[in-house]
Amino acid sequence: MPHLSRSVYVPIAAVGYVFVILILALALPIQAVLLALTVAFDRNRVVAGRFLRFVGVAITRTFPPWRLRLEGRWPGDGPYVVVANHQSMLDILLLSRMPREMKWVAKEELFKIPWVGWMLRMTGDIPVRRGDPESGGEALGKAKDYLARGMNVMMFPEGTRSAKGRMLPFKSGAFRLAIEAGVPVLPVAVSGTAHGMPKGGPWVRPCRGTARILAPVSVEGMRPEDAPKLRDVVRARIEEALATLPPA
Repeated sequence: MPHLSRSVYVPIAAVGYVFVILILALALPIQAVLLALTVAFDRNRVVAGRFLRFVGVAITRTFPPWRLRLEGRWPGDGPYVVVANHQSMLDILLLSRMPREMKWVAKEELFKIPWVGWMLRMTGDIPVRRGDPESGGEALGKAKDYLARGMNVMMFPEGTRSAKGRMLPFKSGAFRLAIEAGVPVLPVAVSGTAHGMPKGGPWVRPCRGTARILAPVSVEGMRPEDAPKLRDVVRARIEEALATLPPA
């Protein structure tokens, strides 16, 4: 990708932000109508969820210097506990390209943002309060219910974005969830997004972001106390994949 100076990409980003506001302004009432029409028979809120992911993909189009792509294929029907490393908020938009609906376990603060938070709640995504064991238990309970109904669940096992694009240690919650629910873990390696939406800065920047779907990891024969072992295996696979992905 050719280098773009700040004097070039900042005006492009400013125009993009205007389009993002317009997209969200139109999307929320449409999502509300879709939910009202389908909630009686769509217990997993697949329609409302897929619409929100479509909105996420549309938002990525508002800043042309982003070069985002999804690699790999979804391996069968699932359900899966999907886990990915977390570099920036751009990860969420990039992973909206995943070909199946997933219910995201995300920090409660996102659900309190006007408009965006309302859309997340209509989708049926799962809020969790950091550092609150009771909230964490409730979130995992909701995630188990989704998995039992055949719905995929998405989690960032680092728990937060890494400041410099380097993977942080993984927490064990997602892996214990997979073992207790008896479903495989589907790892996804994400690269380049830290440059596209840097943590703590107001402006998006050009980047080449890639999300690669890896082979699922079976939990057959595992017990809850095996969660740390499963966690380490999955983290190693993501780390190995990151070494082969192109730079931002």
